[in-house]
Amino acid sequence: MSTQTVDPKTLDRYECGACGYIYEPVKGDDKHQVAPGVPFEELPQDWRCPVCGAPIARFQNMGPVGNPSGFKQNMGYGLGVNALTPGQKNILIFGGLALAGLFFLSFYGLQ
Repeated sequence: MSTQTVDPKTLDRYECGACGYIYEPVKGDDKHQVAPGVPFEELPQDWRCPVCGAPIARFQNMGPVGNPSGFKQNMGYGLGVNALTPGQKNILIFGGLALAGLFFLSFYGLQ
């Protein structure tokens, strides 16, 4: 197992299909003494989910941090919104709510 310092945006995260635990290579796994920076592919074959004990086969690739959420085949749909990262979606949603609130409050200024 390698413990090199790597860019977190190049390492894929993996989610446990049984409990939803996300293995993040940047953090490693303290429970099983896996050092930070170890890619999922380099974990020992007997490694198990630290939350529920599921085997490696139950994990699905989620891609690196900051990737658009959702299935890759659906990224072209939704007027481009599906290709936004979770942070960009939050800005779009809460920015729209703030703008709607400002419009609503502006009606009190009308006479």
